[in-house]
Amino acid sequence: MQTTPRGGPVAATPLLQVDGVTLAFGGVRALSGVSFDVAPGSITAVIGPNGAGKTSLFNTISGFYRPSSGHVRFKGQDITRVPTPQRARMGLGRSFQNIALFRGMTVLDNIKLGRHTHLKTNVIDALFYMGRARREEAALRADIEERIIDFLEIDHIRHAPVSALPYGLQKRVEMARALAMQPEILMLDEPVAGMNREETEDMARFILDVREEWGITVLMVEHDMGMVMDLSDHVVVLNFGQVIAQGAPATVQSDPEVIRAYLGSGDVGDLRRKLWAGAAVPLQEAV
Repeated sequence: MQTTPRGGPVAATPLLQVDGVTLAFGGVRALSGVSFDVAPGSITAVIGPNGAGKTSLFNTISGFYRPSSGHVRFKGQDITRVPTPQRARMGLGRSFQNIALFRGMTVLDNIKLGRHTHLKTNVIDALFYMGRARREEAALRADIEERIIDFLEIDHIRHAPVSALPYGLQKRVEMARALAMQPEILMLDEPVAGMNREETEDMARFILDVREEWGITVLMVEHDMGMVMDLSDHVVVLNFGQVIAQGAPATVQSDPEVIRAYLGSGDVGDLRRKLWAGAAVPLQEAV
């Protein structure tokens, strides 16, 4: 049986397929023929320099942008023209690069909003808070408090307003809201951006546990290369809106095109010469 780089089995059909996606804003092409697959139960990372098109790709997959050509398929179904709320109901849950929480609401209320797309309560039920509305609210709260809040270790802040929380905890709350959507694919846009080392280690542990304990497939955009290489089964590298490399972490990090995209040259000797040349100026100034 064929296996992933981390040793897990590869399913015959990818859970998510991005096929030749091109996205343009006027004369600016943000994505150009981007193609890759996300295997069920995997952690796939999308990396690349600033401006490479990573968030544009996430917005296209989740439905905020519609590509000018190409297709996005989820569980074999073409969802390229499916509205964003319907994609959420189908099993695509995401967080955002810039925290998108309701700052005046409590942690618990923010997380509960993630389940909104799945609720069956109508306007009349909600207005009088009877019958189905009451039962759904009780079941929702129990699930969130017993599973998600406990899992992410945020029980002590569940009644706190989001605006009073430090940045690292706000990122954790946003992940909790995405998990409340009951996703099959959890899309995380820079989950550890701006975090200190301890917060980054905690988030990395949660991402691994989401996959191992809950069986949720993870697709993430991230700049922390140490975390990407440690966690990922598959890495996709974007540069100027194009895929320049993809594969196992060890393969990608040694690819000359990837090195050139990040460091400006695929020649290690040339890179060393540039570093020494750059170090010589401050040294002379110090003398």
